[in-house]
Amino acid sequence: MRQFTLALGLTLACASPALAEKTLIESPDAPKAIGPYSQAIQSGNLVFVSGSLPFDPAGKIDYSKQDITAQTRRTIDNIALTLAAAKLTLDDVVSATVYVTDVDDFPAVNAVYASYFHAPYPARAFVQVAKLLRGVKVEISVIAARK
Repeated sequence: MRQFTLALGLTLACASPALAEKTLIESPDAPKAIGPYSQAIQSGNLVFVSGSLPFDPAGKIDYSKQDITAQTRRTIDNIALTLAAAKLTLDDVVSATVYVTDVDDFPAVNAVYASYFHAPYPARAFVQVAKLLRGVKVEISVIAARK
């Protein structure tokens, strides 16, 4: 029994996500990370894109002053730029988490979201939060899968 327990422990340790490969994905075209995190990380066939905000990559437009529709478009455009650095597109997204500061913005966010994603749509969570960085109204994180 002890050998079985040891063998099982070694098997689980070798399969542990802590030991999974991590490859940095970074797009020079997308907004730079503003903290100690990566734009995206690839592990196996999955690409994990950090929460994207409606920041102008060129720094010319303050999207926090724009409406939720413009902010959502900019956010998804930023995600697409990051995915492109991994040679992926929005069609490769399998899961999305949408954070908004006002759940009443659901119809507007949903309309923009539907214009970017196609059936079969990614699995999704839609969550209201108290506040987002720099006063923006929306943040979206995604997971994409290589075919």
